[in-house]
Amino acid sequence: MARDVVIGPGKADLLEAIEGTGSISAAGRTLNMSYKKAWQLIDTMNSHFPTPLVATQSGGSDRGGARLTELGQTVLAHYRALERQLAPEHSSDARALLALLDDRA
Repeated sequence: MARDVVIGPGKADLLEAIEGTGSISAAGRTLNMSYKKAWQLIDTMNSHFPTPLVATQSGGSDRGGARLTELGQTVLAHYRALERQLAPEHSSDARALLALLDDRA
């Protein structure tokens, strides 16, 4: 059975962009991503957690929009903390992996 990537760099960037813009379409534009692709990523994330990470409200430009739920904010914060821990300047394992890369690539 294929497994979805529930959270990764692109999805974390999308969550951050939604938090910053209050809009899925604006977040997608910020990331050069189509609205459809943004929704697909949100749907994958929302379907794998006990409650949605992104909440939407319809109603046009004045009342509509999107926001991260409390769980969405928590997931994003944990993901970003994990990224910082794995950064080469903080992780000898990350440095070791980078050292193994072929310089010709």
